[in-house]
Amino acid sequence: MASLYTQQSRNVFRTWMLMGVFLSIVMLVGFLASQYFGNSAILYVAVGFALVTNVWAYWFSDKVAIASVGAIPADETQYKELHRIVENLAITAGLPKPRVYIIEDPAPNAFATGRDKDHAVIAVTTGLMGMMERNELEGVIAHELSHVGNRDILVMTVAVVLVGFISVLANMFMHVSMFGGRDSDSKAGPLIAIAAVLAMILAPIAAQLIQLAISRKREFLADASGALLTRYPDGLASALQKISSYDMPMQRASTTTAHLFISNPFGAHQAGQFVQKLFSTHPPVEARVAALHGLNV
Repeated sequence: MASLYTQQSRNVFRTWMLMGVFLSIVMLVGFLASQYFGNSAILYVAVGFALVTNVWAYWFSDKVAIASVGAIPADETQYKELHRIVENLAITAGLPKPRVYIIEDPAPNAFATGRDKDHAVIAVTTGLMGMMERNELEGVIAHELSHVGNRDILVMTVAVVLVGFISVLANMFMHVSMFGGRDSDSKAGPLIAIAAVLAMILAPIAAQLIQLAISRKREFLADASGALLTRYPDGLASALQKISSYDMPMQRASTTTAHLFISNPFGAHQAGQFVQKLFSTHPPVEARVAALHGLNV
């Protein structure tokens, strides 16, 4: 039987393998676009835009995420137990204590953000605080701290930027093509032209699916890492089951920040259908609970 250590190792490998495929799509789209138009300036502009977006997202992603859900700093007197749990687990993980925020929302959920361990934020909803036993809350916090320790925020920021890059390139292609912007000196043959058109149509869809797949793998990894941190997988498993029993969406749910949360902020209404799984930011709770119950610490 696999241990949590092997599960963690496998998910790290799978995540970086998906990122490799992601980068391959970016390079393929860029190559076909430059061949089709016979003009590399389009690619340079798109890359430059993606880099600027990446830098902005890296520095300000935490502020955007906090503002988008209306989170406020958790008062250390009112939420003394929450601060104690975060601090104790951060010490155990060898991490600085993140800033702790509260989201006034009855839906049980939590997320972590921040560009690195020194600028990390953990936010939990009032619904989560009211629903969880201590060992369950510890499991959730350990999961979020694992996102910080595993540098998940950086990986997901890169993934989001790459999706944006491909989408921008595809939109540029479509607009320029509509207005006859193709260079008459372009040596691209009919096969290259067809491949370029297909790439521009399908690449954004493929990129989005890969981003979602990366998000799902990071959740499995954070589950495994969090269980290693608390040495009690059942606490997190029980927390996930309670969270999944709440069907209503968060009051300020957004597709922009959905991948940050421990559970889908739009409500636990994924009926296990293949298409729903494919386009979800999170793996099915049943699969996550089974993985936690089936592994050894």
